[in-house]
Amino acid sequence: MQVVRNAGSWLLRSWAWPPTTRVVAGVPAPTIHMSAQQMQDAAAKEEVEKAETPAPAPSRSSFSIYPPIPGQESSLRWAGKKFEEIPIAHIKASYNNTQIHVISAAHQPLARASCGTEGFRNAKKGTGIAAQTAGIAAAAKATGKGVTHVRVVVKGLGPGRLVSDLASSQSSLCASSFS
Repeated sequence: MQVVRNAGSWLLRSWAWPPTTRVVAGVPAPTIHMSAQQMQDAAAKEEVEKAETPAPAPSRSSFSIYPPIPGQESSLRWAGKKFEEIPIAHIKASYNNTQIHVISAAHQPLARASCGTEGFRNAKKGTGIAAQTAGIAAAAKATGKGVTHVRVVVKGLGPGRLVSDLASSQSSLCASSFS
């Protein structure tokens, strides 16, 4: 093993690095030995090159693919509604149960479903199938009240965490953001 290390270090020492020049893009780099006239010439050359290059096209810095911060004005719309006006689906996924609450932007309850209300009892409430059933039931109740898009807020680490999200995506509800 030591022989391999010695050979590698010998190769690195023997390999000649390419000679470096102090000229990058035709403008010499400032050094200690550079005169004031040379520095002024280099600065003038840089200004001419900057003037020759076209200005970049104006970009829309206000556009973002991410949901806006609450209270921040945004041009993004979902079915003609602002981000703040979209109802919120709260999903609480514990190891024993999954509860889903859909509330309006004004915090009025629109739909509520849990694994227990869908007929699952005891240990069966903590399964993925029960969470999927609760998600479909909550989506059906919310669409009955005219909800088309929701923001999804997930809490907990239970087995219904991912499955209830998928159930809401399989239904007629469109999830605009997950958090």
